[in-house]
Amino acid sequence: MKPELNILRHAQNPVLSARDVPYPSSLTFNAGVVRHGGRYLMVFRNDHGHDGQGGFAGTNIGLATSPDGIKWTVEPKSILAEADVRVELKRLMGHRYAPNFVKRIYDPRLTIIEGKIYMCFAVDTLHGICGGVATTEDFQKFTWLSVSAPDNRNLVLFPRRIGGKFVRYERPLPVYMRENPEDFPIWCAESSDLIYWGRNRPVLGVEEVPYANSKIGPAAPPIETRHGWLVTIHAVHRDANRRLAGWEPKGWFKTYYAGLMLTDLNVPSRVIGLMRKPLLTPETDYELDGFRGSVIFPCGLILEDSGEVKIYYGAADTSVALATAHVDDLVAACEPLS
Repeated sequence: MKPELNILRHAQNPVLSARDVPYPSSLTFNAGVVRHGGRYLMVFRNDHGHDGQGGFAGTNIGLATSPDGIKWTVEPKSILAEADVRVELKRLMGHRYAPNFVKRIYDPRLTIIEGKIYMCFAVDTLHGICGGVATTEDFQKFTWLSVSAPDNRNLVLFPRRIGGKFVRYERPLPVYMRENPEDFPIWCAESSDLIYWGRNRPVLGVEEVPYANSKIGPAAPPIETRHGWLVTIHAVHRDANRRLAGWEPKGWFKTYYAGLMLTDLNVPSRVIGLMRKPLLTPETDYELDGFRGSVIFPCGLILEDSGEVKIYYGAADTSVALATAHVDDLVAACEPLS
C-alpha cells in the first residue's frame, strides 16, 4: 500500500488577497508564479468593483514580488488591463473590430523558456474565449505572440522545447457531439515559433479522472522530473442538488479539485501516471467560502533545489494560497498507466 502523500498548506494562507492590493480589488486569485533573477514573481487576476450581486466593474492583471515565495509585495499599479488588450489584438488581427470586442483578460500563467519570461492568459471576446501567449522583459511592455481561435483557454507552456518544438497544454471547449456539454478535455499542441500552433493531440479526458464528472483542464505549467513531466490539473465535480457557499446569486454547485498526472518527457501527450484521488480537496475556510466556494485551482509550481515543490493555487476564486510537498512524493502518488 502506498503511503499517504504529505502535502502541507502554508500556515500563513492565503498568501495574497484583495487586502494586499494597493488599487481597487475585490478578488485576487489564479496567479502564475516563477522564480527569476533571485526573487519570486507573481502575476495575478484582479477582479475589481464588485457590485454586491455577483458582477464586477472589470478585471486586470497585477504583479507581486517576493524574496521567499511567501511574503508578497504588490506593485502600485496593474500591469495589463482591457485597454492594453484591445491595442494588441488590433495589431495582431490586422483588421477592424467593434470597440467592445474585448471583455476582459484574466487567469495568467508564467513560464521561463531559455531565459525569457512568457505569459499565457485567457481573453473573453464577443466571439468566445481565446487563449493568448505573450513575452515580456520587465512586465511593463508585453509582446503578444499569438491568440487562439475560440473557444480555448487554460494554456500552459512547457519550460523547454521538446523535440525542437515549443509545447503547450490547452483546454478547448467543445460543445457538440457530447452528452454533457461541459465534459471539456486536455489537449496538447506544438509550435516552432510560439506564433503558429498545430499538431494538436488529446491528452486526458474527464472520463479518465475518477473524481470528476465535468470539465478538467491544465492548471500550472509542468515541471520536469527524471521520471516525467509533473503536471497539475483542475477537475470539477458538479452536484446540482448540493448548493455550495459563495456570493453568486444563482448559486454555486461545482467543486474544483487539484489533480496530478505524470506525462512522458519526450511525448508530452502520453500520460504515464495519474493520481487516482485529488491532490487537494477544498477543506479550509478560505477554500470553502468566497466568491465561489469549494474551489481549488493550481496555477503555479516552483521546484526548489531541496526537492520541495511550492504549489500556488486560487482558493474559492477569491485569494491565492500555497501548499508544499516533496517532488519524489508527488511523482510516487501518480499510479502508472498501462
